[in-house]
Amino acid sequence: MGDFIQSLKPYHLDVLKEIGNIGAGHAATALSQLLNKTIDMSVPAVRIASFHDLPEQVGGAETKVAAIFLRIDGEAPGSMFFISTIENAEKLTRHLTNNDTFQLEVPPFGEMGVSAFLEAGNILAGSYLSSLADFTGLTLHPSVPGFSVDMAGAIVSYGLIPLSQAGDYAIVVDTHITELNEEKNPISGQFFLLPDPDSFAKIFEALGVSVNG
Repeated sequence: MGDFIQSLKPYHLDVLKEIGNIGAGHAATALSQLLNKTIDMSVPAVRIASFHDLPEQVGGAETKVAAIFLRIDGEAPGSMFFISTIENAEKLTRHLTNNDTFQLEVPPFGEMGVSAFLEAGNILAGSYLSSLADFTGLTLHPSVPGFSVDMAGAIVSYGLIPLSQAGDYAIVVDTHITELNEEKNPISGQFFLLPDPDSFAKIFEALGVSVNG
């Protein structure tokens, strides 16, 4: 598996970035309809990260984050997280609910806000997965998402306890969400797609990338 990761070329990641951008386009349309305002989404970068480095991708193991996580069933099973800093999650949720008092610093958290954040996560994950399914021809179904606020290290560990099958690597998809009249302050978060060990090869083979280099 390590050799396979070494053999990935920049253009392989370009394909994943293109999939991410198409998914982001679908998600932006859905969020715009939900919010009745024009939302734009982009994927500035996609990379492959070692499982152990995942907390570093969001600012370190001690960083407090909001996370949505779900299982992917189908021909390439795995897990998916959408993780953003507390500040970004609050900003997105305030946009979604028009409630400027929503906070994720101290529980209990407002139920409507959490539902709205989950709904946004559902839209994002569904859009990304349907784009990945279109490109690969694989059948992929997201489960109902769960929500958690904790330190990044704990979220990644906790989310993976039931997934001891998780492979050694994740596909990390940076995501920027902007309301078009507020382009200076994009809301950013990251998707982590954690294919089960056999699924990583399936996804890349379906994209025409040989696992054997």
